[in-house]
Amino acid sequence: MREQQSGVGPHVFSFLLVLSAAAFVVLAPGLSGAADPIIRQYIPAERGVQRGYSGAVLTEGGTVAWLAGQTVAEDADGNSIRGNFGAQAHEIFRRLGERLEGVDGSLADIVTMTVYITDPRHADQFVNIRGQYFDPERVPSSALITVVGFSRPGVLLEVKATAVVGDEA
Repeated sequence: MREQQSGVGPHVFSFLLVLSAAAFVVLAPGLSGAADPIIRQYIPAERGVQRGYSGAVLTEGGTVAWLAGQTVAEDADGNSIRGNFGAQAHEIFRRLGERLEGVDGSLADIVTMTVYITDPRHADQFVNIRGQYFDPERVPSSALITVVGFSRPGVLLEVKATAVVGDEA
C-alpha cells in the first residue's frame, strides 16, 4: 500500500521551523540586547599602532550595524572626484558617518573595516586620512586589500565597515 504525501517535504518543514525561530529572536522584546550598555576593549598590535588600527576590538552589548561597502565618484556637491584618492577617502568617511547617524551612531562606533584600494601606493595616504577620523586609542581593526579595479571608472577605493551602536558603559 502506498502512503499519500502531504506536499510539505522535510526541507520545507525545516525551513519554516528555522524561520519561526528567527522571527521569535528578532521580535521578542528584550532579547536584542540593544538596551545593554556597550563595553569596548581595543587590543593594540605593534604594527597596528604604527598603521592606525587595532589588532582586535572586543565588544559586549549594543546593536551591530553591518555597513555596505562605500565607493564614490562624486562628492556631496555632485562634483566629480574620479581618480582623486584623497577626496574619495574623505567622502567615503563622510557618507559612512552619515549612514551611522541614521541609526543613532557615529564613526567612533566602527569596530572593524575592510578597505579595498586599486594601488598599494595609496596605503600610506589612506592610513593618514583614517587617522583624522578616529581617536588613536580607539581605532577599529582593519584589513587593507589591493584589488585590480572597481565596476565604475575612476573609483580608487571601497570601505566596508561594521559598527556597534548604543550607549557606552
